[in-house]
Amino acid sequence: MTKLNDFINRFQFTLPLSRQPLRSASKSAAVLLPIINKENPTLLLTKRSPFLRSHAGEIAFPGGASDPDDNSLITTALREAYEEVAIPPEKVQILGQLTPEISIGGYEVTPIIGLLPSGIHYHPNPSEVASVFEVPLFDALTLAQYKYIDIKRGGHRKRIFFYWYNGHLVWGLTATIIHQLALQLK
Repeated sequence: MTKLNDFINRFQFTLPLSRQPLRSASKSAAVLLPIINKENPTLLLTKRSPFLRSHAGEIAFPGGASDPDDNSLITTALREAYEEVAIPPEKVQILGQLTPEISIGGYEVTPIIGLLPSGIHYHPNPSEVASVFEVPLFDALTLAQYKYIDIKRGGHRKRIFFYWYNGHLVWGLTATIIHQLALQLK
C-alpha cells in the first residue's frame, strides 16, 4: 500500500476532531485542500493577490464564501478552486471534509479534501491569486513542523499556528486547517 493510499484510508476512517466553535458564524465558506496524486503527493497552496481588500499576500487554500446558487459546501469549494486557479471540478475526487473553523472575518469555513490527478494544469487568476505552489503532503502533515503563539482577542484565547516552507510563511486559518488534519491522522 502506498503512503497516499494509507493517508486516504486513515482520513476516511477517522472521525474529525470534535470541537465547538468559540463563537457562531452567520456566513458560510469552504476551501479546497487539493492533494495532487504524485509519487510524492503534494498539497496545493496559493499566495493571495497583494491587491485584495482582505488577507492580501497571505498563503491560502482556494476557496471563499458560499453563493446562494451553491447547492453544497463542496460546490462552493470546487467553484472557488475553478475561479481562483482553474482546477476543473470534474477532475477533483472528493475524499471528505474536516470540522469547520471560524475565521477572523466571521465565516464558518469548511475544509473539503480533494484528490487531483498528477499532471493537472492549474493557472492562477491574477485578480485573486499572485502565485501557486505545492508543499510535500507528508511534510505538511508533520506536527513537529508547526510552531504557535497564543493570543487573546475579544476576551478569548486563541492559538495561532504557523510554519515555513520554502520561503513561504503558512499561518493562521490555513495552518490551523493543515494542523487539524495532521492531528486527526495522528
